[in-house]
This record gives sequence, structure tokens and C-alpha cells, in this order.
Amino acid sequence: MARAFYPADFDAAAWVKAFKDAGAKYICLTSRHHDGFSMWHTQQSDYNIVDATPFGRDILKELSDECQKQGLRLHLYYSHLDWTRPDYPQGRTGHTTGRDPSQADWDSYLAFMKNQLTELLTQYGPIGAIWFDGWWDHDEDSVPFDWHLREQYDLIHSLQPGCLVINNHHQSPFPGEDAQTFERDVPGENEAGLSGQEISRLPLETCQTMNGMWGYKIADQNYKSTHELIRLMLRTRGKGANLLINIGPQPNGELPALALDRLQGIGEWLRRYGDTFYATTAADFDEQPWGVATVKKGSNKVGFGAGEKMYLHIINPVSGPIGVPTSFQPTSAHSFDTGEEIPFETTSMGLFLNPGTISPSPDYIIILE
Repeated sequence: MARAFYPADFDAAAWVKAFKDAGAKYICLTSRHHDGFSMWHTQQSDYNIVDATPFGRDILKELSDECQKQGLRLHLYYSHLDWTRPDYPQGRTGHTTGRDPSQADWDSYLAFMKNQLTELLTQYGPIGAIWFDGWWDHDEDSVPFDWHLREQYDLIHSLQPGCLVINNHHQSPFPGEDAQTFERDVPGENEAGLSGQEISRLPLETCQTMNGMWGYKIADQNYKSTHELIRLMLRTRGKGANLLINIGPQPNGELPALALDRLQGIGEWLRRYGDTFYATTAADFDEQPWGVATVKKGSNKVGFGAGEKMYLHIINPVSGPIGVPTSFQPTSAHSFDTGEEIPFETTSMGLFLNPGTISPSPDYIIILE
């Protein structure tokens, strides 16, 4: 497959512009997945996009340069496991690649990973995060497997102190990790069966697919609608988390047309309503039947203070009063779109507003000040 890989229409500038126009603040490229193929010109293996393909271009370098040019942060996904390298100690996945288990050599494989991470963090400009995946390949070992995570994390932070470490291990965070990600679930939910871990005090992220696949599959045209993606983004932000939404690029190097359509729709929404989303924190209550809330904090570290705003994102249809179980004490409430005042009252049971009948499309925002 590598010998036939030629994404002739790859255009780093077009990619970065599409992500930036969508309102994204960072992108995360899969630099090496479980198949072991490196998407940069690594010196640690010939199995990479420059040496093993007729394409012969380092797309990571092109993306890095373009991200710096257009002002977008670059993160890098990196697989902890490898289904093709003979020195990787095989876990519970990847048993169809015909490797000889007697060649497993953890010290050799660890050195390989550390050398690759050093390349990524010294040759491709500022990296916002290293996003690990694959720890779970050894989660059923009879003897607990030591991935030497702290050794890798310390290396990353020594090379780029501002680079975050994120690990999609489906566990509570380990020492040295800087953010916590939840696969296919909003933090606190476990519909996909991968997010039963507790929510930590670290910054949070949800990673989710735009259609059904992490990679590209031509038959998978079941993309979530723009409205669905915006509501997912809001539900994630209502937990104080970022949303890392996935796109599997086409074999020719272009982003799928449906993905571009969804990005455009998200960008249009954020250009109008971004103040209610960017630089906000979670409210002091969980998701409600009507939706979620975000808060634009002031200098207050605890509680609420003068000049702060709470945005109620009504993403489900309502008719009649809505209850808001918050300690926020508003002096006014009005519609974001029309400026119309919304009647409200504060009781011992919380805040109640009467916006009337609302059919959000995809969201109806009330500003509390």
C-alpha cells in the first residue's frame, strides 16, 4: 500500500485554511498510527511517507510551516503500539501481521519511540500537544506492562516545556499528563464504553468522529449534520472541555466534501456566536433537559462576580419556564439574537426563566448578566 500511496492533491494551505475558517484553534495530525507508518521523514525507519512512497513529500513539515504561517496550533497524534515493527512486544491487538514474537525487544522499541518523539519536537516547530494512543493494547496482560510513560513525558517536556501530554488510555490520568481526553463521549458519559474513568481536575477534551470512522472509508457517508456537531460542541463546552472532531482525508489528499461542508457550517455559527463559546468555562451545574450553559469569567477565581456573563444554550425544544440550578445572580436576561428581555425570577430553588416556546436551530442563547 505504501508503494502506491500518492495523495497528489494534498494542499497544506487549503487544509489549514479550512480548519481555521471553521473556528478551530488547533489541529491534531496522526503522525504515526498502529500500522507503524510515519507521516514525516523520520530517520528511525524507512517506513515513512518520504522513503516508502512515490509521493516523497514530508506533509508534516508542510503542515507545520502552514500552521505557523496562518496562526494555528499543531498537535500530533502518536501511537504507542506498532503492528508491524518486530521489536514491539505484541499486546491483545494486531495479531494478523505475521510477526515473530521472539523478536520482541522493549528496550529497542522504547529507544525508537523516544528518537521519533525527539525528531517531532525538534524539527517541526512549536508543537501544542503530543496525543498518545494505544496504551490499552496491554491492559489485559497478566503482569502489568510498564510503558515507561513518565520517561517519555519528561522527554517531551524537556524538549518543549509548553507541549501538553494527552493520552487516550481510557484511564484516570497518570502523573505527567496535562489534559484528559474522552473517546466518543462527553466527559461524564460512557455511551461508547470507553469513558468510565472519573473526570479529573485537568483540562478536558472529547474526541469524536464526524461520521462513523476514524480513518477514511469511502462507503461511510453517514456524517453527523452541522446542527448535530454544533450541539455536540456545545455539550462538550458545557463540561468545560474542548472538542477534537475527526476527519479521515481522502486517498488523493483532499478533505471529503461532506467534511468541508460541516466545517463551513460550524465556522459560520462560531463567527456569530463565538463569544458564548471561546474562553468560557463550565457553569456550576450539569447539563439540563433544555441544554447547557457556559460562563465568561472575570477575575474571580471562586464563585461569580460583577460583570460576568452566563450563556444558556437551549439545544432542546422547550415550552414554558426553564429552571437553572445556579448560584449566579443575574440582573438581566435577554435573547442573544434579538436582545429581547426574558422574564426571570430567583427563588430558593434556583433561577427560573420564561422564554416562551423555543425550537432551537441548532441553538437558542439567553445571556444572563
